[in-house]
Amino acid sequence: MNFQLTEEQLAVRDAAREFAQIELLPGVIERDTEGKFAKEQIKKMGQLGFLGMMVDPKYNGGGMDTLSYVLAMEELSKIDASASVAMSVNNSLVCWGLEKYGTEAQKEKYLKPLAAGEILGAFCLSEPEAGSDATSQKTEAHFNGDYYILNGTKNWITNGSSASVYLIIAQTDPIKAHKGISVFIIEKGWEGFIIGKKEDKMGIRGSDTHSLMFTDVKIPVENRIGEEGFGFTFAMETLNGGRIGIAAQALGIAAGAYELSLAYSKERKTFGKPISQHQAIQFKLADMVTQIEAARLMVYKAAWLKDNGEDYAHASAMAKLFASQVAMDVTIEAVQVHGGYGYVKEYHVERLMRDAKITQIYEGTSEIQKIVISRKILK
Repeated sequence: MNFQLTEEQLAVRDAAREFAQIELLPGVIERDTEGKFAKEQIKKMGQLGFLGMMVDPKYNGGGMDTLSYVLAMEELSKIDASASVAMSVNNSLVCWGLEKYGTEAQKEKYLKPLAAGEILGAFCLSEPEAGSDATSQKTEAHFNGDYYILNGTKNWITNGSSASVYLIIAQTDPIKAHKGISVFIIEKGWEGFIIGKKEDKMGIRGSDTHSLMFTDVKIPVENRIGEEGFGFTFAMETLNGGRIGIAAQALGIAAGAYELSLAYSKERKTFGKPISQHQAIQFKLADMVTQIEAARLMVYKAAWLKDNGEDYAHASAMAKLFASQVAMDVTIEAVQVHGGYGYVKEYHVERLMRDAKITQIYEGTSEIQKIVISRKILK
């Protein structure tokens, strides 16, 4: 086993760290407070190649491995998880799905500008009655001989109003249940496509999260990905990789909270000495860094398996399950280490604690990850 990062991977990590400090850190508290999308910062992320990291260069991507992507996600998430989730969706769910299963025409038209960071994408699976139970799709697309007619609603869509391209999971044959689900590409501005209000969330408040409504939206046949009935498989395969990105986000949130706590513990004094010299705080820091390192190894392993063509579904589920719990545990302790200061926005850790919670929910709740894991081990 080789735990040494390559020079290219280290360069990616350092570039992401520098970008986070210079571009994301200023204004991150204000964006959280106002629920403001980091439009300009994410545009710069695209220009630097962060939005299509793993895409083949012939489609304007960076051609990097999953581990490089994970390293970048970790660094960006230390500072601004709202920005990193936009990157995660564009990379893991939209670009990956299009490159893996799209036609050459679809890749030319949609993947190239997405990978180049010229536009953003959104992945649309969740509905008011289809969260963890992704088989219960109520959004329907019916073929009329010339095109599909799309009707329905999607909920909690990241990049909801900022995206230009949307991958829509919809039911095309209700009688076949999940085997009758298909996947389509639609564009912002098509007639009948309405973007609902932005969600007022507890955490990742800067993330552009919306409901989407479709009323008789016409979808050309060439905008279907794969055959009819392929949609559920497409969604599950895409989410397997997406979970690595969210696990990396959780890892970054935890690492960011730890780094802030470590620095604060050396500055804050009580009873005549820095609190880092009190055993109660030392033990908290020891637990935090140990949990983070364990999560990091699990996330990196899942990325390594994906890069080496191995089955990574099981590892990605375990990585997301564990890293998201670590994010919650570490950020709660980070607030405690900061004491009263940890409860105010200026010191960042209360925001990281709020951001951490969503990593246990989106792209498969922790309970769903346990189902995935248990099915694997009981086979």
